[in-house]
Formats: sequence, structure tokens, C-alpha cells
Amino acid sequence: MNQAGRDAEDRALALLQARGLKLVARNWHCRGGELDLIMRDGDALVFVEVRHRGGSRFGGAADSITAAKQRKLMLAAEVYLSSHNIDSPCRFDAVVSVGGAEPQWLKNVITQ
Repeated sequence: MNQAGRDAEDRALALLQARGLKLVARNWHCRGGELDLIMRDGDALVFVEVRHRGGSRFGGAADSITAAKQRKLMLAAEVYLSSHNIDSPCRFDAVVSVGGAEPQWLKNVITQ
């Protein structure tokens, strides 16, 4: 991950913590992929994808969460849940940013 990606992830984490979410894990890897942030929001476990774009020339950051990326996120989340023996409500959120703009928190970016 490059410095811009680390900075975007740090800003995303600060935003979510300011809104009351608690960090569970960061940059969790498995064979199927990576989960950027895993947060606790009350009873719900929240898998957060962080996306940053330097500019919007090639589309916004949210547009980069393709169907293929969503499948990889769901697979990684399933592995995380089973490997940690967790049975709780879950959701998939994203924190997106473009350029120097403030990050935006998007809830429920993947609906099943």
C-alpha cells in the first residue's frame, strides 16, 4: 500500500471512531483477499472497504467497488467470521475519498 492509501485508511479510521465505531482489526488478510477495517457498531460487525482516488478522471472512488470486488469482500468476511467463530449481524460499509476532499462514509454498500 502506498502512502496515499495509508493516509486514506487513517482518515477513514478516525472518521468512523469519531462516529462511535470501535476498531476490531485492520488490514486483515486471508487467501481470498483483504479486509481494510473491521469495526464494531453496537451489535453489528462492520467490514469497511477504504477507497481513495487522486482525482475523478477515471470515475469516483465508490465506482471502483465493482461486483468482483464485492464478491472478494464477502468471501474474506466469511473466512474471518468462520475463523473467529463469530455469529453476529454484519454489514459492509465503505469510506471513499477523492483528492483532498473529506472522506464520505457509505453504509450498506453490499446488499445480499
